[in-house]
Amino acid sequence: MSKNIARLAVTAGLTAALSFGGVMAPVTMAFAADGGSAVTFKDDGYSSTTTYKGIQIFTADVNDTNVKNIKWAGANDAQKKTIQDAVVKAINDWSVANSKGTYTSTIAQDAADWLSNNHGVTGNKEQVANNNVLSMIAANLNGSGFDWKTTSAGTPSLTGLGAGYWLFLTNAVDSTATDNSTDAFSAPVYAVIDGKTSMNVTPKKDVPTVDKEILDDAAAAAAATDIKTSGQWEKIADSQIGQEVNYKLTGSVASNYATYDSYAYKFTDNLSSGLDYVNDSVKVYAFDGSSYTEIQANKYDARCVDNKLTVEFKVGEGKKGLKDVEGVNASTKIVVFYKAKLNSNAVIGNAKDESGSLKKGGNLNTVTLEYSNNPYGVDKGETIGDTVADFAFKLNLKKVDQGTEKGLGDAVFTIQSADTNTNNQYIASTEGTVDGVSVVAGQLVTVTDTKNLPECVKFTSGNDGKIVVSGLDAGSYKVTEIQTPDPAKYPTTADPFTFTITSTYDKGTMNVKTLEAKVSKADEKRTDIAFGKLDDSAGDNKLNGANDAAVNATAGEVTINVGNTKSVGLPLTGLNGVTFTWIAGGAVLCIGVEHLIRSRKQAEESEQE
Repeated sequence: MSKNIARLAVTAGLTAALSFGGVMAPVTMAFAADGGSAVTFKDDGYSSTTTYKGIQIFTADVNDTNVKNIKWAGANDAQKKTIQDAVVKAINDWSVANSKGTYTSTIAQDAADWLSNNHGVTGNKEQVANNNVLSMIAANLNGSGFDWKTTSAGTPSLTGLGAGYWLFLTNAVDSTATDNSTDAFSAPVYAVIDGKTSMNVTPKKDVPTVDKEILDDAAAAAAATDIKTSGQWEKIADSQIGQEVNYKLTGSVASNYATYDSYAYKFTDNLSSGLDYVNDSVKVYAFDGSSYTEIQANKYDARCVDNKLTVEFKVGEGKKGLKDVEGVNASTKIVVFYKAKLNSNAVIGNAKDESGSLKKGGNLNTVTLEYSNNPYGVDKGETIGDTVADFAFKLNLKKVDQGTEKGLGDAVFTIQSADTNTNNQYIASTEGTVDGVSVVAGQLVTVTDTKNLPECVKFTSGNDGKIVVSGLDAGSYKVTEIQTPDPAKYPTTADPFTFTITSTYDKGTMNVKTLEAKVSKADEKRTDIAFGKLDDSAGDNKLNGANDAAVNATAGEVTINVGNTKSVGLPLTGLNGVTFTWIAGGAVLCIGVEHLIRSRKQAEESEQE
């Protein structure tokens, strides 16, 4: 018997049950002063506020691997009876659940024998699952009515421990973590204590994490029909107002997931006011590292209220949260895909606070993950939020007289996407309806009848010649003037031209780093197009812009000037007199020429005679 209990305690307990996540924890033994053993939990990942507790189950004489005189632990008969009842109940419940009959013995030696033969831990990497008898004992002993020894915050050591078989649990975890997430409780730690030497144990901590990513529209198009397999998910993207954008939430589970009977799991994603959730777009999958398995919608609750999206696996009323989903284990990732789109409240360029100071990101949304973090209680932890940003830009288009460089009102333009596979997609100038679909200003919409363009895709310059287009994605656009300011004075529209916006981002600050705008190579030599502020060189009939003012990366703005040449009809005074002079002069010239011809002819005839 002494060899069996030693095997249970040292092999099964200290190497398997001790581990958080099923990985053996390093153990260091040291000589202790008289007065009992000391156990110190060593884990740099745990906060100094994390505390631990321990309770003795059996007393025994321990000498190397020999364990003798096994008895119920406890300071008095009442405590011994309480521990005995907890252990016996766990053994009996396990026996009945596994069709092994009933267990009724209250003798400590018998309980130790039974545990030696039925603990079910066969290797130092095996999880102590929630239906394992060792986990069931820990659950029964976890209540406050037991004589636990508890560490103090900042001093994760238990001292004065008597010889025998001990159970250790996490007592409390940090709820104010700032690095990754709230700590999680460890799996049960079973160990043999000899009452003389001390040990340092390092339980492995592996709490759930959450990651949020966004898929740029160009990457989504490249991914074709299956965005899940795209390798271009990022923290930052840029989008057109009204464009549906794909988001991805990835959550892990506790590495001691098997020790939980139920597991609450909840994503909370806070969308900024510039984003609208696309209804019924949530899809949830279990990802095993190589393939996605869709989770049925009746296993979770997904809803968006006041721009807060939650995807929750609930516990209670017969539900066990994520435990109701078959096939999930400690290595499974839970992945949520959904869509949102920028609206008319979208931030353009980098965001600023009320004082005008630069803030993080453009249009942000941040996700947190709440999860069960105690296999023997209802405690919950929460991750630190993870954020992504979606950016949009603004075009300042100005119509000017090419000779005077003054703004011209009432010029009408259309702006189309010139990216690949975007034929007949126009930017809406105002709210309206296109082919029966309601659109908002800045939205890119498909127009089927391009000969009869709807008014809501036409931009008209103001008296100062300006047109402002907000909500542009990075990409290429074709600008077409379809009506000049005054057809009588400006009979010819400017030729269409194409320009491209490109941007880069600072992933640390999550802000626009660089912004650039260029016309196509075919339009580079044109003199009626210029970026930025004009140099005021009126009279040369050329537009020259200050290139350093062509874009404003912080504000997310691009400025382009388009010129038109005015047709001028100069007055012709004295036209009748001039005409008469030309007529009279012409007549005299004709008479003179005729006289000259006759004179030469007469002279030639005289010479012949």
